[in-house]
Amino acid sequence: MRIIFMGTPEFSVPVLDALVGAGHEIACVYSQPPRPAGRGKKDRPSPVQARAEALGLPVRHPVRLKRAEEQAEFAAIKADVAVVVAYGLILPQAILDAPARGCLNIHASLLPRWRGAAPIHRAIMAGDAETGVCIMQMEAGLDTGPVLLREATPIGAQETTAELHDRLSGMGAALIVQALERLDDLAPEPQPDTGVTYAEKIDKSEARVDWTQPAEAVDRKIRGLSPFPGAWCEIDGARVKLLASRPAVGSGAPGEVLDDALTVACGTGAVQLTRLQRAGKAAQDADVFLRGLAVPPGTRLA
Repeated sequence: MRIIFMGTPEFSVPVLDALVGAGHEIACVYSQPPRPAGRGKKDRPSPVQARAEALGLPVRHPVRLKRAEEQAEFAAIKADVAVVVAYGLILPQAILDAPARGCLNIHASLLPRWRGAAPIHRAIMAGDAETGVCIMQMEAGLDTGPVLLREATPIGAQETTAELHDRLSGMGAALIVQALERLDDLAPEPQPDTGVTYAEKIDKSEARVDWTQPAEAVDRKIRGLSPFPGAWCEIDGARVKLLASRPAVGSGAPGEVLDDALTVACGTGAVQLTRLQRAGKAAQDADVFLRGLAVPPGTRLA
């Protein structure tokens, strides 16, 4: 098929590779414009733009798609279908209608659960037992379109957002190739009205750990916000990111370190911190972290 690919972050890159590998013609790649990044704050292309250019594909990165000339340029590509995955812009109706077979979205949840911006984070933070990927026919509403294909997967007991992100990206890449192969035979399934939830964008104000919460909730927050923005607490007044954890046995005052292995008491139960990151330092496993910063039993984390 002649495809317009629309994506921006690292999550989208395996999908682009899969479409190229399956022999589809990528007529154009749309991605968010380069943004300032790094210490020098120089404009850096998105992961999708960088990969597309390495593949020799034409790339466009408009700031918006609302103007008539931008929509005319999009329609002039005369694509069979647009494949959209974590692109980052709302698509106007004129864009949705331009490809002959419409626009297909790869969404990292089992719709209608977790429509919106942060479905992977929210699934882990909510304690969902499973999640998955849906191939959705896009319409004007936010992730409201009918589903063509879906695939579920359990969420691991110690899985972080980073780990689940990579698994779902690979699943989405395989599933969109399958959907395009079977497109004429797939019957779009309208989403039910029941079970709708919204995955609001993660706000950095959510990231501080509240040690008075039950251990299960603290563990889910740490894993769900890893690696970005990263749950955090203060250790002796220094801000430390908490990137991995697991439930542990123990009790004490909320935030109290219970042993030499960074087991920390919560409102009920305890968690063991297994990967941490100090400001300006690389992420470290707990044993390495403790060699550089002593956190003896009895320390109170804030």
